[in-house]
Amino acid sequence: MRAKQYETHDLFQRGVAMLSFDTEQMWGYFDQLNEAQFQNRYPGTIQAHEKLLACLCAAGLSATWFVVGGMTLRGSAGPRDQRMAGLPADWTAAIPSGHETTAPMWYRRSFVERLREARPFQEIGLHGGLTHLIWTDGRATRDVVRWELAEGVKALEQALVRPLSFSFGREEEAYHMLLPGHGIRCYRGRTPLLACELGRTLPGALLRAFDELVRASPPLVWPRETLPGLWNIPSSLFLYPIGPSRTRFLGLPSRRERFRLGLEAAARYRGIFHFCLHPENLAESPHGFSLLDDLLDHLTQARDRGDIEILTMGQVAARMEGALQDASPRFRLGHASDSGARPTQRIAAPL
Repeated sequence: MRAKQYETHDLFQRGVAMLSFDTEQMWGYFDQLNEAQFQNRYPGTIQAHEKLLACLCAAGLSATWFVVGGMTLRGSAGPRDQRMAGLPADWTAAIPSGHETTAPMWYRRSFVERLREARPFQEIGLHGGLTHLIWTDGRATRDVVRWELAEGVKALEQALVRPLSFSFGREEEAYHMLLPGHGIRCYRGRTPLLACELGRTLPGALLRAFDELVRASPPLVWPRETLPGLWNIPSSLFLYPIGPSRTRFLGLPSRRERFRLGLEAAARYRGIFHFCLHPENLAESPHGFSLLDDLLDHLTQARDRGDIEILTMGQVAARMEGALQDASPRFRLGHASDSGARPTQRIAAPL
């Protein structure tokens, strides 16, 4: 899919730092781990979500939280739930019936409500759809994906959130054309590096480890309009896993250094440094939140010096849409029509 090219540097008087989190709990892992295995690998994951939010609020930072729709349900009948009727039976078979009290690794409506009411503002986007179905899976036909997306949007709307941003499960992009019809204005694209293009392959894993070993500076990104009114804002860097098997050879200082390099590059070149993680990552190690404190210290110091501004996904998309409406020739390079542009909207507006 070919994206339109725009001059975007002039829209940012300073560098931009962006934080986005794939918020999924068991939904992101149930095709790979059972609940006991998940809790063994990520102990205290529920508390990690709460603590991450508290750290952001204490630091006065906004972020984009991409939430799997199923997390927002007050309860579910599992595979028998009518909201899952359009999904493959062998995919939904492992989803338990229950509610937040009986299945808290799955259903966390109260946390989504705290996100919605948090100050400073926390943007809530949609991650994957209702169940974190992987859109490139052989079972993910167009009709199946349409159902997954529609029910995911409905689930967030029932929690009084209208998602305007989206991230794909495991960064497996497909069916982009379905997003605008459900009110999605932007999505997080894959990091523009060969290591990430190779995905979950051995060469990809080796390249990602090498980047961590040499403490490579992460790429800056700029928004690109994939379809009229739909902006791709790629990731720059995902937090490299901090569990014992990874830190044995690649210690935590590399995570701090690469984050610092990303911030410095954003300030120097007025680009976007888009840092991403899963809240579960912080529960992999007893040092997870001391690492987070160090990263947030770097971020708040850069903000307080005036080197960068901190924006959410939807705020960047709104700025791009506003620039399209202005139709500045310096911004729009040779595109005769901007009929697909849409007016700026409030981000993740309560219904």
